[in-house]
This record gives sequence, structure tokens and C-alpha cells, in this order.
Amino acid sequence: MDGVSLQQRDIDRPSVWVAAAVQSVGFVALLWVLEIVDVASGNSLDELGIRPRSDEGLVGVLLAPVLHYGWGHLISNSVPALILLFLVLVSGIGRGLAATAIIWLVGGLGVWLTAPANSVTIGTSILIFGWLVYLMIRGIWSRSAGEIILGMVLFFLYGGLLLGVLPGQPGISWQGHLFGAIGGGLAAALLSDPRRARSRDRYVV
Repeated sequence: MDGVSLQQRDIDRPSVWVAAAVQSVGFVALLWVLEIVDVASGNSLDELGIRPRSDEGLVGVLLAPVLHYGWGHLISNSVPALILLFLVLVSGIGRGLAATAIIWLVGGLGVWLTAPANSVTIGTSILIFGWLVYLMIRGIWSRSAGEIILGMVLFFLYGGLLLGVLPGQPGISWQGHLFGAIGGGLAAALLSDPRRARSRDRYVV
């Protein structure tokens, strides 16, 4: 029984890594395609972001994380999005997609509720901050040694980014950063199962 399980695990692990890589690259490719369309259309997609406390602004909750204000904005988000989404998905595609959905909705709705009037907010940073916080703290909830170590490494490398949740630089949506991070924390709490982590640890040993 253990031999079969171990063999199956060895078969499944590469497929998860490949699926996570393909979906991460595909997501970033989508961002670039949308920016090409945006530029070709005279930046018309930029107007589809989150407009606070308006009915049409709710559409932006769904669209804002895949839109950007120009190539510089997109380039600065592409590498963090690629790396963090891969790390979120590689521990389980379904779990990673569920975490992303929670971050997407919590981050977007938080911006919709609190952003300044007459503003339009777009950018993948909503997800980036959520993925980062999710990866940093999920090990605390799941009690997985591997996830705790990964969280510590990410905090050491990227913890300074979390200062972006504070009001500061004009034109930067600290609300998007803050509520994306809150969404990541919520996803970590809701989706981590200590029983599964303990079972996985015993299985590996």
C-alpha cells in the first residue's frame, strides 16, 4: 500500500509542477496580451478598473487585477506575479486557485469600498500582495514545516514590500495592497488543514 502511494506521489508531483508552471506563465502572458490590446485601443481598457462605490465599478473588481497603466507598470508586476503564483499553485492547483479567488474578491471589494472617489484602480499588485501574505503565513495554520520555512524565506526576501499597505506614494493604491494582503491572510486561514499537513508529514516519513 505504501509502495503504491509512494509511486503514485512520484508520478503526480512532476505533473503538478508542470501544471503550476504552465498556468503561471499563461496568466502573465494574458497580462501582456491585454496590455497590447489596451495600447492598440488607445488605452480604453484602463477605464475598466475599480470605480469606488459605483455599480459599474463592480465590473472592475473582476478586471482590475489583469489590467495595467502602461508597460512600466506591467513589467514591474510580471516577475513577482510569475514567481508567487507558481509557488501558490505548486502545493496544489485547486487550493492555489481557491486562494487566488479569495484574494481577488477581497482585494477588489476592499478597494471598491475604500478607494478615493473619482479614482480608477487597476493592477496585479492586488494579487501579488495577497499571494505573498498567503505564502508567508499559511504554514502557521497548516503546521507544515516546509510551508513555514518557505514563508520565512519569502519574508526575508520580500517582507519590505509589505510597507506598501501603508498610505504613502501618490498614485499608488495602498488600499489594493492592504486588502489584497488581507485576502491572502484570510485564504491562508480558510484553506489550510492541519490534519492534512500532519497526514502528509507522516506519509513523507
